[in-house]
Amino acid sequence: MRDPIVRALVWVLRLVLPARGCHSAPATPPTSEPAPVSPWSRPWTAPSSRDVRAVFKDEHARELPELQRERAYAAAFARLGVDYDYPTMPLGSLVKPERVSA
Repeated sequence: MRDPIVRALVWVLRLVLPARGCHSAPATPPTSEPAPVSPWSRPWTAPSSRDVRAVFKDEHARELPELQRERAYAAAFARLGVDYDYPTMPLGSLVKPERVSA
């Protein structure tokens, strides 16, 4: 009677407790994919705040009509290497009621 109880207890303990010794499996399986790189480990690639302020404070661009001003901002950001998709342009000025067909 003791032998089956001991075998059952050993079986349960092997399931619950990690294996140790020379026959144990490695803790972490080897992976072929590299460890994820933190975005904070590389230098800042966006334009500085000074460059962005200079684009929006340009006196020549401020005197232009709204659509041309947004295009001037987009051109200035393109020179800096940044994609500018008219985030300050209100949609009401682009969509006219007579152009919309229902």
